[in-house]
Order: sequence, then C-alpha cells, then structure tokens
Amino acid sequence: MVETERAPWDQNLQLEVTRAKAGDRHALESVVRAVQKEVYGIALRFLWHPQDAEDATQEILIRVITGLGGFRGDSAFRTWVYRIACNRLLTLRKQRMEQRSISFEEFGEDLVRGLSDDSLGVEHDPDKALLLEEVKIGCTLAMLMCLDRDHRLAYILGEIVESEHHEAAEVLEISSAAFRKRLSRARASITSFMISRCGLVNSANACRCRRRVTTAVHLGRVDPANLLFASSLDCAKQFPEVLVKIRQLEETRRAAALYRSHPNPKPSESFVGWMRRAVHEKPDGRDD
Repeated sequence: MVETERAPWDQNLQLEVTRAKAGDRHALESVVRAVQKEVYGIALRFLWHPQDAEDATQEILIRVITGLGGFRGDSAFRTWVYRIACNRLLTLRKQRMEQRSISFEEFGEDLVRGLSDDSLGVEHDPDKALLLEEVKIGCTLAMLMCLDRDHRLAYILGEIVESEHHEAAEVLEISSAAFRKRLSRARASITSFMISRCGLVNSANACRCRRRVTTAVHLGRVDPANLLFASSLDCAKQFPEVLVKIRQLEETRRAAALYRSHPNPKPSESFVGWMRRAVHEKPDGRDD
C-alpha cells in the first residue's frame, strides 16, 4: 500500500491514539482493533499455525496496550506496533511448525510424494473446494518456514505486507541496505523454489494442490472437520481466475502475488472477545 493511500487512515488512527493515551478506553479499543488483523496476519505467516499466531498476537497486543503511554510519536504508530510485533516474534521459542526444521530440499521431496490422480470434482462440491483452498494456503505458508527467522520476516514485510523498504528497516532496526540484502536473499530462495517445484506458480511442475488433498487428509495434515486456513468459499471459487493472472506475471513476481492472493487472515471470535476484555479491564481487575 503506498503512502498516499495510508495517509487518511493513519491520521484517523493517530487521533485515536492520542485519545487512548489520555485514558479513553473506547479509543483504546479502536486503536487495538485497527492493528490486530495486521499483527495477526504477520504472526500467522511467521508461525504457520493459527493458534500459535493468536497466542503471539495476544502477547504483542498486551505490550502495545501497556506500552502505549510511552509511545512518543518518533515514528509512525504502525511502525511502532510492527516493531513490537517483530521483536516478540523473533524472540519466541520455536513453535510447532518450526520444530520440524524442514529445508527447501526436504520440502521439495515431500511435494512429489503421494500425489493422487483424483480430480476432486471441485467445481461441483463446495466442501472439496474448501479442502483445496486449505491445502493451497497451508502448503504455501509452510514454504516460508524453510527460511530462517530473519529472512522469513523480511520476506513477509517486504513482499507480502509490501512495507516500504525504509519502513521495514526501521521496524527491524537495521539499515535500509541491510534490509534490501536480506529481502533479496529471501525472495531469491522462495522464487527459485516455487518456480522449480510449485505447480501453482509454474504449471510445468508435477505438484498440484488438488493432487495432494487425498494424501494430506490421509496423513492428518488436513482435518476436513477443522480447517485452519480456508474460511471463504467465494475466495476458493475465484482462485482459478486469480491463478491465471498470477501466471501471466513475470516469474520473479509470481510467488509474492500468490501469497497476496490468500484471504486476509482473521483471528477467531474467541480472540476478539479476549481483546475487548483486555482493553476494558481496569488495573484492579474490574471491568468498565
């Protein structure tokens, strides 16, 4: 998102930040609500599993709430929040997906195992369309886990969130030159892998998400009764048209476009309820 598009939103948010710092809890809720989806989106892409992402987002938002009084405005509020988020994510102990420590080579070998010729009949079955969406999102997010934490975060900020390079460098507290190098290495790794292995980005590759659904369900990687990522049937149905446009892009731009085609991740209703309680709870434990 370019700066001119962000400006009105940032100005409105800044007014709410000022009110929240003065003790207005409704303004505080507005502020937290304004950034929660962005924070959760970064956490989900960084950690893969929605529950791990929600746990991390809770910690991050608590730090935002308790630290708001110290926000001096030396940087944009979003930059300040992103810095808190990234610092926390980088210092978390390894979460469930990271504990597998899979490399790009190992991931590539896994992609070619257990492919099915089942066409799924997605066009006529909404449930199967959601299963396909689940595999597509889960698989592409898992590719990010092959990057180390520093490069993964640089890729998320620079390619998926599309932060300006100077802003992302400020968030990560490194120089712009260092961020560009980090992003370039991450982009090269993801692009090279997807062009050579991913059937979405390159139709010449063997792997197709629809050919992995049966195996994913059989191995327990996908639970049809408890989907982690696929929540929008409309997005699932529209993806074939989106994919056509992605494949028309230059090869170096397809991977990032694929990630940005994912539905915007949203935390669960229980998380939203937690957020309201966290904002309105007084220090003595009573609610407003």
